[in-house]
Amino acid sequence: MLVPSLPPRRLDQLIALCGLLGGTVLIVFRVYENADRLPLWAVVLPMLVMAALELCRRTRPVLAVSVGGLAFAASLFTGSLLATLIMYTDLLYAAVIYGSRRMSRVLHLTGGSTVLVLSSLAWYAGGTPAGLLVAVISALVFLAPVWTGDVVRKHRQEAETERLRAEQTALLSEMDRREAVGAERARMARELHDVVANHLSAIAIHATGAQSVAKRRSMPADDPLVEVLAVIRENSVQGLAEMRRMIGLLRDSGGGEVDESYAAPDLAAVDALLAKARAAGQDVGLDFELAEHGERGEVPVPVGLAAYRIVQESLTNALKHSGPGLVRLRLEFGPQDVRITVDSPYRGEPGRGLPGARAGLVGMAERAGLLGGSFEAGPKDGYWSVRAVLPRAQGSEGRA
Repeated sequence: MLVPSLPPRRLDQLIALCGLLGGTVLIVFRVYENADRLPLWAVVLPMLVMAALELCRRTRPVLAVSVGGLAFAASLFTGSLLATLIMYTDLLYAAVIYGSRRMSRVLHLTGGSTVLVLSSLAWYAGGTPAGLLVAVISALVFLAPVWTGDVVRKHRQEAETERLRAEQTALLSEMDRREAVGAERARMARELHDVVANHLSAIAIHATGAQSVAKRRSMPADDPLVEVLAVIRENSVQGLAEMRRMIGLLRDSGGGEVDESYAAPDLAAVDALLAKARAAGQDVGLDFELAEHGERGEVPVPVGLAAYRIVQESLTNALKHSGPGLVRLRLEFGPQDVRITVDSPYRGEPGRGLPGARAGLVGMAERAGLLGGSFEAGPKDGYWSVRAVLPRAQGSEGRA
């Protein structure tokens, strides 16, 4: 191939054009046999036929090499032109490359027979030197292109075989990787079920038992102890439900369907989060306000889950660390992204609030980063401000 970057049809057109230009130059300078005795059309016609056949060398190799052989034989009896000869050898090469195996065997047989007949005739007419000379020249014309095409075809088949083998190896490696990931997910699911879920179940059971004891003792519903027990039970039951959802997701290896009871929470559950936060914040003087701007529309599941977790963690941090005041939650739904802003009262006094390892901030930042968004958190104008931007369009699959 002369120019590998060209498409096949363009390449065939380029070969035909080069043959025509080269033959034209040779004809202009009268570089062909019997130039003084032959009319011009007798030399030009075989060259034009050969150039036209170059256009179908790839699509119809049998037709091209058959008609090309007749045109080449005609050129031998008129005026042998080097451009016609070169284009014919290219047709032989293309017939082996793009034709069938049977075509290759036929060309080997006919080429060898032609060399044998021509060399025998030359030997009979001119002796051994003439026979050897004709044998070499005819072999270069009729056999060398066929042998070359055969070698190239074998190399291409070997390369294709190696490519298929590499794809199969990659596929097997991917299957092994997925199997290993599935086994690890199953192991994690078992650990979560056997350790964390069991502890949450125990907490919920003990909280329910304590509520029963309080009810038997006729304790009022607004008693702080009763309210604390209700909050403990409600949060443990909710945590157990989410833990079961996570276990279901881990046990799903990717090929099955996840149980609908394990559907991931999204921004539609923000109102319930605020209601729980208001109930828990009454004792510490906290109130919560929600403001939504823009059309929510359809939010992708990973974005909705990440937004829900960021809001949940922000409200939890406000209950743990904020001073009395108003916590403002702002959700902005744009055509390209979802923006979350949570401003909670902040005084920055030493020892204020419950101690933490800042794992919640790290988790929120990681959720935003996995979706290609941004996250900021820190004090600002007397408030602790949390700002997250989550793009709606996901360029790559992310897991919140």
